Amino acid sequence: MAKNRSHTGEGPSQRQLRVGELIRRRLSDVLMHGDVHDPDLNRLSITVGEVRCTPDLRIATVYVMPLGGKLRDEAIAALARNKGELKRHIGKATALKFTPDLRFVIDETFDQMDETRRLFSDETVRRDVEHDEDE
Repeated sequence: MAKNRSHTGEGPSQRQLRVGELIRRRLSDVLMHGDVHDPDLNRLSITVGEVRCTPDLRIATVYVMPLGGKLRDEAIAALARNKGELKRHIGKATALKFTPDLRFVIDETFDQMDETRRLFSDETVRRDVEHDEDE
């Protein structure tokens, strides 16, 4: 008889990662092709950076960034307004028992990458890094 095994690690399970990536790809395709019937959403170029699902796969948090980082509030509002249609597109493309509820959030990793680049370009940091490599 098989033991009842569940994911007890700190990170997301393989299933959460797989479903999140499936949703991310489908949303990217829908937004890229303009399959949503909202001209405000179709005129925006939105990058879907990551999708994180809850362990029960009922909620999917979608991390997005409009092109150039501008019109963030407008992009989130347009996505939230069309959540039902986006959810329908995901439901058609996936074989999930339940289509997760979508929550849209601005992806801050782009800002963090810019800050990291700025720090590494600082003269004192560069000097310290080069000094450590010489030893």
